[in-house]
Amino acid sequence: MVYTPRSARHGALLVGTAAVLGLLTACGNGHDVHSNPPITASGTAAPATGGTKSPASATSAPASAPAGAASSPAASKAAPSAGGGATATAPASSRCHTSELRASVGRNDPGAGQENFPVVLTNASGRTCTLRGYPGAAFVTGSGAQLGPDPQRESGSLTTITLGPGQSAWAGLTFSNPGISGARTATPAALLVTPPDERDALKATWSGGAVPVSGNSSSVFLSVLRPGTAP
Repeated sequence: MVYTPRSARHGALLVGTAAVLGLLTACGNGHDVHSNPPITASGTAAPATGGTKSPASATSAPASAPAGAASSPAASKAAPSAGGGATATAPASSRCHTSELRASVGRNDPGAGQENFPVVLTNASGRTCTLRGYPGAAFVTGSGAQLGPDPQRESGSLTTITLGPGQSAWAGLTFSNPGISGARTATPAALLVTPPDERDALKATWSGGAVPVSGNSSSVFLSVLRPGTAP
């Protein structure tokens, strides 16, 4: 057996490997496997045209609603349907405002030690409106100073009263006769009346004499509004 040194065997292996690679290259597509590397150039890429929109532009304009889809509530109110659908127009009858009313105090109807006055609110406007609840009231002097505390409310069922032009509603104003109760009294010049849910008051002349303002049994009471001008 002929002995071959290790260095000689290693060199023969390298030569064989190079020969195989040369054959593979010759059988390829003819391109040089050692072609020049790509060149990197500085600059800004131009946006693609005709492609997908960026997220910002895609969300800036919502897609059109499909045919037959319901419009938003705001659009429904702004543009009523041509077929006579609901509109945003306020109903013809709504709450009566202070500027549309006139206040007055009716005749006293005393009984069982009580003084009973109807406080009347009349629709002085040219439209129909509604009242519901209790009016506010306060006795005042000629200079506008209030006499006594605000009246208390009697219990009662609230109803909505519809007033056409010239029609009225009334609330009962009652207090114990001061001559019987012994309450301290004062004589007001007027009664301020505030319609339900309003802030401005109406002034009605007071001709009912002295009213209790402090002391025993000095409370004044108001009832809920009812249709008409008196019991």
